[in-house]
Amino acid sequence: MASMANGRSNLYNASARAKARKATLIDTTRMRQLLQQGPESIGVSIGELGYRAEMDLYASRMSGADAVEAALFHNMDNDLSQVMRFCQGHLRALVAIYVERFDYEKAKTVLRAVNGGASDELIETQILPSENPRNSPWLQIVRTTEGLQEAVDAMSGTSWGRALSKLEGEPTLEELENTLDMQYFSDALKAVKGRDGSPRLLRYLRMEIDHRNVINQFRGIRQEMSQEKRSSIVIPGGKIDPATMRQASQAETDEELIESLRRSGSFDDTGFEEAMSASKSLGSLDPYAELMSHQRHAVLKRFSHLSPVSPFPVIHYIECKALEVRNLRLLVRGKSVGLPDEVIEAHLDY
Repeated sequence: MASMANGRSNLYNASARAKARKATLIDTTRMRQLLQQGPESIGVSIGELGYRAEMDLYASRMSGADAVEAALFHNMDNDLSQVMRFCQGHLRALVAIYVERFDYEKAKTVLRAVNGGASDELIETQILPSENPRNSPWLQIVRTTEGLQEAVDAMSGTSWGRALSKLEGEPTLEELENTLDMQYFSDALKAVKGRDGSPRLLRYLRMEIDHRNVINQFRGIRQEMSQEKRSSIVIPGGKIDPATMRQASQAETDEELIESLRRSGSFDDTGFEEAMSASKSLGSLDPYAELMSHQRHAVLKRFSHLSPVSPFPVIHYIECKALEVRNLRLLVRGKSVGLPDEVIEAHLDY
């Protein structure tokens, strides 16, 4: 986790640049227009919307949804690098706290691929393409290790690797991923609680922790996890108090879980009744995930407007960019397997 750097922050310049970048993102109207296109033409249109360089890079050896998805991830990595370069001093350190989550996601990708038995060639050509320089350290781990435990050992020089190495026995992939989540948020909270931290960023991170815990509890009910297992995956540090989360871990239905969470004044239950109904109808947790995603985006947007010269315009832009990439991936993958437009749109997060 990035430590708090000294030095002058370029808040005015970085905020202005982030807002300018955000203005170029694909808006809801254009996203819906993409939804109307066929699988053959949608890739071309995405290229014209700012992804052409990366699309061309992969066009020589990949096609269809695979090429578009690789280009989207590569573009996101390029964008993160550019944003970090135009942030300076203390601002850079605060933004880095948020950006580091993308490294944790790559660590999860490596562990999933290795655990799933993916070959080195498959990982290098499809999952973490070698054309993307930000994949290089992760591919080095893949090339030099055999099996999940060796991959974990190879990460020992990182904060997440040290956390993974403390697990006893032969942890499952799920346990490894839970440990990564806990380590990221533990480091992030420590970084923003210091003298030079950001109270609003702390508030947002705690909201993220609550949402991660809530969705994990809904998932635990679906998977019929034991109370002990559900309690063990609760990430510390959220605004919802530990006593409420312990009670939530005992809930056996969605209704009981929501009722338990309502005992905490920090739980915003707005929209959860509707999400519960939709979740039961669809047989999916997506309505809950999308509801909480909208709540987080609303908070980031409000903080960005309340503090126009702060880290939040930059963080808000990064979140919006990541959301655009997620929506485009969903569009392309959905089109490639022939999903109806209404099904795809129901899962888009505008």
